[in-house]
Amino acid sequence: MSRIDATFAKLKAQGRKALIPYVTAGYPFANITPELMHGMVAAGADVIELGVPFSDPMADGPVIQKAGEAALKLGIGTTQVLAMVSNFRSQDQRTPVVLMGYANPVERYDLQHGAGAFIRDAAAAGVDGMLIVDYPPEECEAFAAALRAHGIDLIFLLAPTSTQERMALVGQLASGYVYYVSLKGITGAGSLDTEAVAQAIPRIRQHVQVPVGVGFGIRDAASAKAVGAVSDAVVIGSKIIQLMEGLPREKIVPEVSSFLHTVRTALDTL
Repeated sequence: MSRIDATFAKLKAQGRKALIPYVTAGYPFANITPELMHGMVAAGADVIELGVPFSDPMADGPVIQKAGEAALKLGIGTTQVLAMVSNFRSQDQRTPVVLMGYANPVERYDLQHGAGAFIRDAAAAGVDGMLIVDYPPEECEAFAAALRAHGIDLIFLLAPTSTQERMALVGQLASGYVYYVSLKGITGAGSLDTEAVAQAIPRIRQHVQVPVGVGFGIRDAASAKAVGAVSDAVVIGSKIIQLMEGLPREKIVPEVSSFLHTVRTALDTL
């Protein structure tokens, strides 16, 4: 059983929902990410999504895109991200880490280090899952098989526009959990329609056997609780990035931890 599977099984047995914060690796300071990850776990995070900085993040809004650009300027690339995971894993063998990013850095890493190097090195660093935004299920059966061989889950996005056929295809390949994008558009855009989310989740569950997490538009404890009432997990990203912007280094972890604690507390009232 993978760390992700074990985490969701434990939460289900406890009647609790997963809290999955997203942060961009290397933002806002190049060396803060492992410390921030530990702080988020202490505040109640169950899984951590770690964004791999990329220059053209098509699914991300201005908040996360700006964070990625800042991290790139600090010299954060795929090699540095894997080192951060390894650093975190040296002290935490329990909390799952999911890399969220795009195909270009993955393929560039393999060009530099040899075919299959990215998956091999991610597994060695302690990565538990990958969400590659622009790897559609129709084109990544071999990638999914390679991940499975290394004990890494492949996580897919589903959206309000996803067809029944697309959901079924994702259900055949997905492991760990699926990430339902609660609104049409980019991260940080629009307002959350919890009623629409509540109607979408049962349709997804007809095709997908793994837990369903919901993200995009969750900005506070109230919206997290509303989404948690109908899903297995809530994913929060843009709000966390906004909280960190402009803060001195010593205030980053306390600020993010305090925010996540309020969300965790709200989820635990469900």
